[in-house]
Amino acid sequence: MSVQLKREKFLEHFTNRSTCLIGMGASGGAQHWARQLTALGHTVKLLPASRVRPFVSGNKNDMADARAIWTAVQQPRIKAVAVKTEAQQAVLAMHRMRQQL
Repeated sequence: MSVQLKREKFLEHFTNRSTCLIGMGASGGAQHWARQLTALGHTVKLLPASRVRPFVSGNKNDMADARAIWTAVQQPRIKAVAVKTEAQQAVLAMHRMRQQL
């Protein structure tokens, strides 16, 4: 089953669901959603794009990416990225900005 969610309805969708495993591509925004979903009792597995890419079949689009993440999250050898706190994310952002200067 495929469900497209708008950003404003995303958290509401998972609030009304029983706890489950949610796989997401690791990004800054995904860190925020992972914290929110974990607070609701769900298990979140953030996967780096480099680990998901081998599972993408066909053209790159949202549906193909979602299918690839779904496949990758089921692989036992693929390591998930740790969910970071807001403070950890802020420190990492500061280091990246400093590095760019």
